[in-house]
Amino acid sequence: MFPEYRELISQLKANDRHFDSLFSKHNELDHKIRNMEARIDPASHEDIEILKKRKLRLKDEMYELIKKASSVQV
Repeated sequence: MFPEYRELISQLKANDRHFDSLFSKHNELDHKIRNMEARIDPASHEDIEILKKRKLRLKDEMYELIKKASSVQV
């Protein structure tokens, strides 16, 4: 996710509790979705789609924080 911001993401995870929380929730959802798609965890197609949308909202929010932090560093 956002390889061009890898270093900045590491800094944000270490210094911004809100960003770190978003990042953790995003990873948890990713893991859960993968398990559902692999049929390790039972889920309907609708359940998976709901989680994917939630994951995307988290990613969008993280991207906004990354862009904001990036503009401050420049």
